[in-house]
Amino acid sequence: MIDHCKKEGKIVPAEVTVALLQMAMQRSKNKKFLIDGFPRNEDNRLAFENIIKIEPDFVLFFDCPKEELTRRLLHRNQIDADRPVDEVFDAVKNVFNKLKPDAEEIKP
Repeated sequence: MIDHCKKEGKIVPAEVTVALLQMAMQRSKNKKFLIDGFPRNEDNRLAFENIIKIEPDFVLFFDCPKEELTRRLLHRNQIDADRPVDEVFDAVKNVFNKLKPDAEEIKP
């Protein structure tokens, strides 16, 4: 059903999204969560509160013109994948190494 919605360019029903969030939250050992990109509107917020029975501490809604959102999305990529595989892999490895410098080295 989710794949069908995505193919049709439709938004997955709030109840489905909330159920998936609820499962992930229940499986987690964390007590607090930051949910990015949800709720997208008042109906989503109400579905979240009605299904999960938790009222969030706060919800931030950002208003942004569509043109600015498009610009930001198109400039999010940090890695140019239009290069030889080894170069792309090295670029990915560098990103991970910066995030976790003490972690075991990523190997191909």
